[in-house]
This record gives sequence, C-alpha cells and structure tokens, in this order.
Amino acid sequence: MRKVRVDLPENGYDIFIGTGLEAEVASFFAGAGFSTRVLVLSDTNVGKVYADKVAEVLRQAGKQPSVHFVPAGERSKSLEEAEHIYTKAIETGLDRKSAIVALGGGVVGDLAGFIAATYMRGVPFVQIPTSLLAQVDSSVGGKVAVNHRLGKNLIGAFYQPKRVFIDLRCLSTLPKRELFTGLGEIVKYGVIYDEAFFSYLEEHAEEVLALQPEATEHLVVRSCEIKAEVVTQDEKETGLRAILNFGHTMGHAIEKETRYVRYNHGEAVAVGMMGAAYLSREMGMIGNEEVTRLRALLGRFSLPTQAEGCTEDGMMAAVFHDKKTVDGKVKWVLMEGIGRVKAVSDVPEDVVRKCMRMIISD
Repeated sequence: MRKVRVDLPENGYDIFIGTGLEAEVASFFAGAGFSTRVLVLSDTNVGKVYADKVAEVLRQAGKQPSVHFVPAGERSKSLEEAEHIYTKAIETGLDRKSAIVALGGGVVGDLAGFIAATYMRGVPFVQIPTSLLAQVDSSVGGKVAVNHRLGKNLIGAFYQPKRVFIDLRCLSTLPKRELFTGLGEIVKYGVIYDEAFFSYLEEHAEEVLALQPEATEHLVVRSCEIKAEVVTQDEKETGLRAILNFGHTMGHAIEKETRYVRYNHGEAVAVGMMGAAYLSREMGMIGNEEVTRLRALLGRFSLPTQAEGCTEDGMMAAVFHDKKTVDGKVKWVLMEGIGRVKAVSDVPEDVVRKCMRMIISD
C-alpha cells in the first residue's frame, strides 16, 4: 500500500493506494468520529458490483449504511438529482456528523461532494473512486460540483474529502474505453508538470495498457502526487492550480456541444489538449515536435485528437460560458514544452478559431 498526503493547512488528508483496502476502510470509519448513519452514493453500473461489499465493510466498522444509486452518466450531475439525494439523506436521518461515501467514478464523486458540502452546511465525505479517471483526478483536490444546462461544473464548491481510498483492483472491471479516458488525464500530468513522467508513458505504453501491476501503481501514485503537490500550493485555484485545466477549456466546450453523450470526459480533454497544443504552437511557445509527441501518445492510448458533432461558433459560445472566463477574457493554459505550461489571457480570437477548426472533424 502507498500513501500520498494532500498537505493542506486546515483540511489535509491522506490518499491510500493499493489492493485490498477493506481493513483500512473499516479502521478509518471505526475511529473517525462519524455518526452511526452513513450514506453510500453510487451509480447503477458501479453500485451493483461494489455497493454491497462496501456496505458490509461499514457495518463491520459499527456503522449503519444506506445506499442510494443515481443513473450512470454525466446527466446525473444536476440539481434535480441532488434534490433526490437530499431527500434520501433527510429520510435516512443523516446528521451533521454523518458521512457521505462517494463510490464510483467522477460523476458520483462530484455529486456526492456537492451534497456533502451543502447538506446541513457541510458533512464529512469519503472518496472511494472506482474508475481510473476518478482515481487520478476528480477524487483528489476537493472540487465538487453539478452542471447547469449552460455549462459544466458551474454550481459547486471547494470541499475536501476526509480520506481517499484507491483500490487498484477496481480497474480490472473497467471497460477499455473507461481505461483510455483515465489515461487522458494522466497524459495531462506529464504535459503540465513532469516531462520524465510523460516519457515513462511513451516508453511503457504496453505495460500501461495491459494494467501491469507495477506500471499501474506507478501511474496512479505519480498522478496523485502531482495533483497533491499542485493542490497543496494552491487549494482554491488562485494561481498555480489553474495548470490542471490544460485541455479543459476546449474539452468542456466539446462535451457541451455534444450534449455529454458522444464523448466522455477524458476523450474530450484529449481533443482539448490538442487544441491547446495548436494554440501554443500558433503563439510561438512550442514547435512541431511537442505537438507530434502529444498527438502520438494520445493515439497510442486510443484517445481522439479531433471531435465530431461540434461547430466553431458553438464551441466559441461554450468557451465564453466557462467558469474560467473572467471579464470576457479566457485564461488559456498553454505549453512552453513537455512538462511546462503557463496561463495566457491574450490569445487573439482569430487564432482560437483557427485552432478550433483544426480539432473539429468534418
């Protein structure tokens, strides 16, 4: 088992990474000082595989778990779905020390965290991410939110979990597409922070795709370390943490344009990263070599580098509704090289449109 610390001044916590973490989960809940009643939130895909097992571990810790499923998919990240969960929490008798457990992928984690941040003005929550994407990204850092019809993650908060438990065995049940989408965010960490990690992914792609144990542990641990280092320095995204948005500005626009159905998050971010790479090249910050390396690695991991079903005007409108836009200016995270990025707010509109056309497939 490996442990990564998110070392925040007031809300720090540990991420446990390994296989077979039932004893760690039970021990934590037995001694954390939570109330007896616990709400486990999962979705209709993950819940049928893992919910009974997690509920039994909680009972062994002396808790009385209730389980609630939401429909699998991005559309469950809504205020309408949140209202159903508030009702469940009230009917179950959750109090201010009752914990909410997020058991699932990024949608479940974001939704459970949003409920925990707002129910009774804040109750504790614990992340048990089951998808690769959630394990390396959304379960770490405390960004919780629901979507609005006009944009993704516009209604939310910074609210840290009390602990994150990452059981690598969950990856063995993932469909291939879900593995690939997690690799999209993992590639991002190499681009924004660690060229050696990017090179590792290039050199060990076969072991990564085969979920070879040593490679799997390394890519999850290193991804969590990078995100923990960034979040520790900038919890509320006032500066450095913005680098984690590399590829997300266009990625979110692609998701919105395709109604959150055609592409999952990692796929949209992969295309968005290519858009950001093209912007970086157009702005004279990188050359063709970096663009080629990024495109090749994304392709090796079966990730798209162009998006279908999008329009240039539709994407432009979505970008300006994004929460990263301030006073009508978009803060783009652009590459200075593999492993180095910077925020830029003065990219001309004609350059943005040109690069959008490059990632829109006919």
